[in-house]
Amino acid sequence: MTYSPLRQPRLADVITERLEAMILEGSLKPGQRLPSERELAERFGVSRPSLREAIQKLAARGLLTSRQGGGTFVNDTLNSSYTDPLLEMLSRHKEFHLDLLEFRDAMEGISAYYAALRSTPADKAILIQRFEELDGGFAGADPAQEAKLDAAFHLAIAEAAHNVLLLHSIRGIFHLLEQSIVDNLAHLFAKPDSRNQLMKQHRALLDAILDGRAEDARNRAHEHLVFVEEGLLEMARAETRAQRALRRSQSVSSPA
Repeated sequence: MTYSPLRQPRLADVITERLEAMILEGSLKPGQRLPSERELAERFGVSRPSLREAIQKLAARGLLTSRQGGGTFVNDTLNSSYTDPLLEMLSRHKEFHLDLLEFRDAMEGISAYYAALRSTPADKAILIQRFEELDGGFAGADPAQEAKLDAAFHLAIAEAAHNVLLLHSIRGIFHLLEQSIVDNLAHLFAKPDSRNQLMKQHRALLDAILDGRAEDARNRAHEHLVFVEEGLLEMARAETRAQRALRRSQSVSSPA
């Protein structure tokens, strides 16, 4: 029996696969500048020509982009699965907010579950940092800025789950998620003590992940999003009642 000879992979192909894996896992993020060619070559223990060839391959695939005199960057369009026109269109439909909450319930529940099982000490340090930034931030004074911190906390959970499909699904809707949170907070902050309740939910979610309680983490994520959904529905019902009352008052005051 004869066997075909084994072919050694070319070094440039190995570097290409390594860089692709770093993009997939989130070690290299959309828009991030790569270290210098010399530094990368030293880190990987490879020659600069081989590294340069790998970078050229990834640029041809649309994953990296070079700027004259500015270095090489991960293509920031990798973060734009949902374009601005789509975001604007969806934001005009009220049912979109509940659709996104349902999607978040599914995605973030499983992210929290796996983050509790798989998060590393480095992941946990980032989660604590994101929570502290949210907790000590704006105390509801600026819903737009608070939404950025809120979304960053939930994205850090997705990163800690170490599942590239989950991560890129949630990262792909990050801007959509951020805008949704702005709208949600603008409504919820009108209700007394709502921010304190939200922060208690975030704290419970964080603690479950840090303690490795996977099912509890999934349940805390679900309870948090149910609270947001119920708050929005309550606000919508109150708005409907107010509009009905206004129409009735206008009808009564109209001349015969």
